[in-house]
Amino acid sequence: MASSMLSLGSTSLLPREINKDKLKLGTSGSNPFLKAKSFSRVTMSVSVKPSRFESITMAPPDPILGVSEAFKADTNELKLNLGVGAYRTEELQPYVLNVVKRLEALASFSSLLLISFIHFLNRMASFQAENLMLERGDNKEYLPIEGLAAFNKATAELLFGAGHPVIKEQKYVATIQGLSGTGSLRLAAALIERYFAGAKVLISAPTWGNHKNIFNDAKVPWSEYRYYDPKTIGLDFEGMIADIKEAPEGSFILLHGCAHNPTGIDPTPEQWVKIADVIQEKNHIPFFDVAYQGFASGSLDEDASSVRLFAERGMEFFVAQSYSKNLGLYAERIGAINVVCSSADAATRVKSQLKRIARPMYSNPPVHGARIVANVVGDATMFGEWKAEMEMMAGRIKTVRQKLGKDWSFILKQIGMFSFTGLNKAQSDNMTNKWHVYMTKDGRISLAGLSMAKCEYLADAIIDSYHNALLYWETPIEL
Repeated sequence: MASSMLSLGSTSLLPREINKDKLKLGTSGSNPFLKAKSFSRVTMSVSVKPSRFESITMAPPDPILGVSEAFKADTNELKLNLGVGAYRTEELQPYVLNVVKRLEALASFSSLLLISFIHFLNRMASFQAENLMLERGDNKEYLPIEGLAAFNKATAELLFGAGHPVIKEQKYVATIQGLSGTGSLRLAAALIERYFAGAKVLISAPTWGNHKNIFNDAKVPWSEYRYYDPKTIGLDFEGMIADIKEAPEGSFILLHGCAHNPTGIDPTPEQWVKIADVIQEKNHIPFFDVAYQGFASGSLDEDASSVRLFAERGMEFFVAQSYSKNLGLYAERIGAINVVCSSADAATRVKSQLKRIARPMYSNPPVHGARIVANVVGDATMFGEWKAEMEMMAGRIKTVRQKLGKDWSFILKQIGMFSFTGLNKAQSDNMTNKWHVYMTKDGRISLAGLSMAKCEYLADAIIDSYHNALLYWETPIEL
């Protein structure tokens, strides 16, 4: 049998060799394949319409999440991922808090019991199983737009303190559950765009990379205030105050409540007082991003002290919260946006508009992470265990910081999971290309991803990168 060729435009397909015996269907006279001596060449032209999406360009890789992708592709045994802000054990493994494991195990066990007995219960009385699930609150019904009520109450109390007047009154804070810190910030940004037309948000230079994305996406104009001083690798407090003073009256001032990302440099208590003074004088609106409460110092109260200072002054302000770091609920996307108002009526109206914004954006938030937070905070035993685990995690990071800080004292003055090394892009590239240390190109490293055993290796990498990229060095650090 002659072979045939099917040509589709420029593509040719050669068929596999055909077994005549397998093709025989009854007699040879009834088999059309055996009668054929050859196939004719068939050519088809396919016209491809241009895509309607031709004008869409390729988006650049995320500067933080892209670091993890590059790290995973590296096969070197010495590699270190100091890019993403996620806590790791001394063995550099992901860590699930014990208090979270207990709740997860309880939920899983309860589910297994329900599955095991469901047929029996259905035979006796099907409604009994349903009642059991409802009594436990383990149904999968939609949450209200504002989220789980028990979570909203717990998160506000953690932030302001259960005894604070704004909590006792339960009227002056509009709290709704958001999709972790990012989603909560985005809700607030939409509220600013809708009801504070033309208002500008001032953000620190530098800041968390997603802050600019969030405000750009919400079409909220922003500018920067001075924060990091490359000469001292510390806080440019005078520059910060001057820029806040020069901002148009009524601007929003984005502040990191604790453990500034990416620098790890926080104002002192005395400096926080001065910041509050200037913001009040200029009639600005503070906007706190609190992503590390309890995870920075190991104390929930200490890490919330800046927020509580502003609340005690009777100021109106925003606070976004996240439970990714302090409870390790990275994938649960659990957080909140709180708006402190001067009256109960204002808080009610603000909450109604936040819900209105959330409805077309994501309708309502997920329940699982909210239940974990509410259960941990609402149970005295689990709450105590959680605080102990936060102290442990914060303590491990402090120990790593102290060992690394023997070479560079500025690291000891920083707090939280991040450290700003002062390395520029060329030096950061050398860290990755030569030493397999993955970090963001602004010189930020996550100490939560560093072990005691790797401190010396990291120090060697920093020293080598400093000297080998000296021509690109902008501000020298003491070696």
